[in-house]
Amino acid sequence: MRTDTVIDRTHAEIKLGNYAVAGASSLADPALLPRVQEYRRRTGSLMRSLARDDIREKTPSAEYHVSRKIDGEFTVLVYQDGEIFTVNPGGAVRMGLPWEAEAAELLSKAGVKQAQIAGELYVQCDDRRSRVHDVTSIARQPETPEDLERLRFAAFDIMSLDDEPLESFVHTWQEIERIFGGGTLVHPVEAKFVSGVDDVEKLFEQWVDKEGAEGIVVRSDSAGMYKIKPKHTLDVVVIGFAESEGEREGLLHDLLLGVMREDGTAQVLCRVGGGFNTEQRREMLCDLKDMAVESEFAEVNSDSVAYQMVRPEWVIEISCLDLIAENTRGGPINKMVLDFDGEYRVVRPLPLATVISPQFIRRREDKQPRPEDTGLDQVTRIVEVPFADRSARQMSLPPCEVLRREVYTKEAKGETMVRKLVAWKTNKETESDEYPAYVLHYTDFSPNRKAPLAREVRVSSCEEQILQLFDGMKEANIKKGWDLAASSGESATVAAPPAPEAKPTKKKAAAPKKATKKAAKKTTKKTTKKATKKAAKKSPKEADASKS
Repeated sequence: MRTDTVIDRTHAEIKLGNYAVAGASSLADPALLPRVQEYRRRTGSLMRSLARDDIREKTPSAEYHVSRKIDGEFTVLVYQDGEIFTVNPGGAVRMGLPWEAEAAELLSKAGVKQAQIAGELYVQCDDRRSRVHDVTSIARQPETPEDLERLRFAAFDIMSLDDEPLESFVHTWQEIERIFGGGTLVHPVEAKFVSGVDDVEKLFEQWVDKEGAEGIVVRSDSAGMYKIKPKHTLDVVVIGFAESEGEREGLLHDLLLGVMREDGTAQVLCRVGGGFNTEQRREMLCDLKDMAVESEFAEVNSDSVAYQMVRPEWVIEISCLDLIAENTRGGPINKMVLDFDGEYRVVRPLPLATVISPQFIRRREDKQPRPEDTGLDQVTRIVEVPFADRSARQMSLPPCEVLRREVYTKEAKGETMVRKLVAWKTNKETESDEYPAYVLHYTDFSPNRKAPLAREVRVSSCEEQILQLFDGMKEANIKKGWDLAASSGESATVAAPPAPEAKPTKKKAAAPKKATKKAAKKTTKKTTKKATKKAAKKSPKEADASKS
């Protein structure tokens, strides 16, 4: 294979000297990026997160390979026919770094023709622990050649090596040490083979407790993989709650939590359902019901029960095993930002983090729901969060553009049934991964049904396709007897029927809580795909679509 077929450098952006960055489209092998992302997803799903106190209780007795966890950027080194570059799960391709030149020399000397090596890209810091923030700062815009010299690569696994199978991780590690053992800028991650749990504890005490490492990674072909880190504690504000069902009705199920941004908005962080005793669940539920407020933001818990939003007054302390700021594809993990002025209003989603294994510790009546006590900086001290210093209110999203809107009505048994189709262009697909380019929303309201309201959502990246879906859904649902009440956002001569909630029904209405739960469950069933769920939550009210 010719070297110019491995990677196309014509569209690479030169950052400094020989160092350049390109997108995944520059790769000759279109399957390479998905392979990197799948490796990240698979290893993440196999690796259990543990706290230091869990080592003896949750790690089986076995021989382990224990490595020091480096706080850097997961990266895959790609070497083929003398050509070398790196790819991360986000699709960033980097070439021309000083450590890559050293890696190419070591691979060539070891007789390797083709390799894909998983490792951690980090910055060498003499006076403190390297952080992922350091990597992104230098990799995005290095200022001097010395900055590039500080970037290092620590190899910890082999995805592919001359297309030969590696029988075990012991064999894998032998190959890593054989190839990179003599390196300086590129090297094996610091690691040891140990004979049992006692030795795992000793390495944790040495590397983490005494030397300040981020954590350790413990792996065995027979006993599995574990990521062991110190627990983090966070002070967070309670913004919602959900009640348990069935035999546990009358007890708190879980809380919806947020952190305060500097501009005074609250950003949804996580939910917590563990760490409470029965008496706390009963008393908290009683108090929180008196704090209920209205909200245009809706969220459901793991049981598909809608959270009741509450005034942001309570502060609680939680613990967690880890915070992760990227998904398996290297993209941001966006969480909704809310404004509170007596009720919650949606501002926009912004990057934050996933909280691993949160647990309730205690109420913090000595703290207030303000940035000084429950701030976003608690998260940014652990992981890098884009736009953390920006005002969410000033980062307004482009307004939606309604493409087609048609409302139909039909009289049956003295009741008015309504079917509505709306297709719109979000104009937000380049702003956030949370938004598709085009959305189709179908509403079917029939007061004579057991469940009066039904909804369907379709999303697309193509305007032609979303309009074809509009026509197909219209053909399937608008039959003889349905009258056009409004079209393309303009009212027809026939007056529109009253809003569904204002129309009395013949059947007895369910209690508000039960109705909320049923509606949440039905909505969840109707929106099984992740993209559809997100689109449904972020769909603007059709009447206000042009303001979104």
